[in-house]
Amino acid sequence: MAACDLCDNPGGELLWQDALCRVVRIDEPDYPGFCRVILNRHIKEMTDLNVEDRMRLMDIVFRVEQAVRDVMNPDKINLASFGNVIPHLHWHVIPRFTLDRHFPNAIWGPARRETPAHAIDVHTASKLKNRIQQLLT
Repeated sequence: MAACDLCDNPGGELLWQDALCRVVRIDEPDYPGFCRVILNRHIKEMTDLNVEDRMRLMDIVFRVEQAVRDVMNPDKINLASFGNVIPHLHWHVIPRFTLDRHFPNAIWGPARRETPAHAIDVHTASKLKNRIQQLLT
C-alpha cells in the first residue's frame, strides 16, 4: 500500500475518537466548523465495512452534523465522502453559509465571490469540541 495521509496523520485537530473512527476539525478559515469523520483503518468504500460498522459510522457522522448545526448555526450542512485524492474512508461535515465564498456551489469549485475569511474563534472551537464530545459520549 502506498503512503496514506489519513493513516499517517490525524487529519486535523482531534476532537473525539473511539476504536472505529475519529472526529477532527479542519483549520479552514473560509469554512469555520468544518469537521471530518475519519475511519481509523485503511478502507476505501462504505461497502467494504460490515453492516454494524456502516451503521455506527453514519450515526457518528449524523451526530457530528447535529453538533455543527447546534454550535455554528449554518444556513445548510454539506455531507460528502469522496476519497478521490485520499482513498481512505472519511466524511466531510461542512457548515455552509449563504455568504461563503462558494455558496450555493461545492467548496471545491471556483469561488463565486470574494469574502473575508472567518476563522473559528477559540470560544466557538471549544464549544464545538464539547458539543461533539457530549453527543458522542
